Amino acid sequence: MLKTIVRTILLGGLLCGLGMWAQSPDQQSTPSPDNTKTNQRDRNAAEPTADQQKENAPDRELARQIRRALVQDKTLSTYAHNVKIVAENGVVTLKGPVKSEEEKSAIERKAADVAGSSDKIHSELAVKGDSER
Repeated sequence: MLKTIVRTILLGGLLCGLGMWAQSPDQQSTPSPDNTKTNQRDRNAAEPTADQQKENAPDRELARQIRRALVQDKTLSTYAHNVKIVAENGVVTLKGPVKSEEEKSAIERKAADVAGSSDKIHSELAVKGDSER
């Protein structure tokens, strides 16, 4: 009896696996996200990345305040709430995809308001669908 149950379970798992493997081509045609250009850009040592975020109190606080301003704005998309914010010596780099040009401008404006000047903001935000994403 136990052997029959084990065989049934194994056979069921095998059939499920084969069913997923044998999907029709149109179900497999969805391209996976391609971040190759972004990843190549971020490998450049001169390119600020999140792991380079300074641990000094002013930069941490600046990044925290900008993040708070973005997350509190419920009109912004999840993309906007999740942009990368890297503060280095009072200069803020914003990176990541956003939904629209208007959203991109709103994020840049909020960051500039917190930082005190738009001169302190370096935006690498890309509108979702842009080739630079």
